[in-house]
Amino acid sequence: MNRLLLTAICALLTLLTAEALPASQLTPVAFDVPEVSLITCAPGKEIYQLEGHSALRIKRPGSYDVAVNWGVFDFNAPNFVYRFVKGETDYIGVSYPFSLFLEEYTTEGREVTQQRLNLTPQEAMRLEQLVIENMQPENRTYRYNYVKDNCATRPLAMIEAAIVDTLTFSPPAAFTYIAGDAPVATDGSDFTFRKEMSRYHSRYPWYQFGIDIALGSGIDRDITQRERAFSPLFLKELAATATVANPDGSTRKLVAEETTLLPGKPGGAEEKPTPWPLTPMAVSIAVLAMAVALSVNDIRRMKISRWFDSILYGAFTLAGLLLTFLIFISSHESTSPNWLYLWLNPLCVIAAVGVWLKSCKRVVYWYQFCNFAALLALLLLHYPLRQAFNPAFYLLIAADLTRSFTYIYVTHITSRRKKFLSRQTTSK
Repeated sequence: MNRLLLTAICALLTLLTAEALPASQLTPVAFDVPEVSLITCAPGKEIYQLEGHSALRIKRPGSYDVAVNWGVFDFNAPNFVYRFVKGETDYIGVSYPFSLFLEEYTTEGREVTQQRLNLTPQEAMRLEQLVIENMQPENRTYRYNYVKDNCATRPLAMIEAAIVDTLTFSPPAAFTYIAGDAPVATDGSDFTFRKEMSRYHSRYPWYQFGIDIALGSGIDRDITQRERAFSPLFLKELAATATVANPDGSTRKLVAEETTLLPGKPGGAEEKPTPWPLTPMAVSIAVLAMAVALSVNDIRRMKISRWFDSILYGAFTLAGLLLTFLIFISSHESTSPNWLYLWLNPLCVIAAVGVWLKSCKRVVYWYQFCNFAALLALLLLHYPLRQAFNPAFYLLIAADLTRSFTYIYVTHITSRRKKFLSRQTTSK
């Protein structure tokens, strides 16, 4: 809570000190050409800081030195949490003294690197003018999109608008990111948005677990190297390979020089890895083990452990309600289609509540029959449907299948026994 409050205060101070670049300072004097740099900050501890952060630095000698930051949001905005979940989160672009920008990362111990851009005077002044226009009160607010419109894609779009062309990128030979405590190199092939996200969330498995529930098959398509630049850390690596086409047909590198402005901890200021016993995988193993053990015992005594089913399907119901909101109400484009809805949906409440009601016994039986078939279909079809599963999902689905089969079997056998005993009584 203290960290959240501190972040909110920092965001508010940023807004209060933010200033649009003054148009009066745009006199195109030859010796007063703006110097533009791409700034990349290492990951932080907060969830929204796990991929790092990008900004532009625009510096005019003897005039001003500002950071242009498209990563500011206002916790105090009306219905902020609801609108964030609904996909209507508005971020704000602000410009403020670069020294203030750097101070935040100094206190957090996060590395900050600068890539000075190799722009012509005309391109640099054009980019400055574009930023000035974008920082005006009527233009500075934009609808944030986690992978398509964020603090990394905005600077990239500004740079390309300034050079009036698209950059040419070469895949980094070995993009190294920090996973846990060891650097991991990627080969630049077979990437999806979900895979990219998971690389940065290795220490936050529950966050990735939540993403894998909430976001559907839309983030599992193959993406280009350029689309991977939604991550500030990868944008930095990609910018280092970028080239700009000159009017005479030659090319030049986009980055003239790269320097480290602030040293920091390797991998940023992330939290310590989640202990394995507290990870989604460990919890799912425990749930499956309990489901199997109870099912064996239930089949032996021909009774259902109703308390376990109420907890299990109650949790699935809550997840199903969240998916219902995200799929049918939210404006997030990546939440639908989500084939997990075959597993997690509001109908799970039938098994959670109906198991206690004798009058609902037949309803629960047919629900479990349909549920069993739906789960098998999901396991068979999620590969052709191109939706990747969190590894823990397989264990939880197996637990669901186990309890579903147990209810069907026990109900069927006890029903046959009752009919048999009823016939025996009638014949006597």
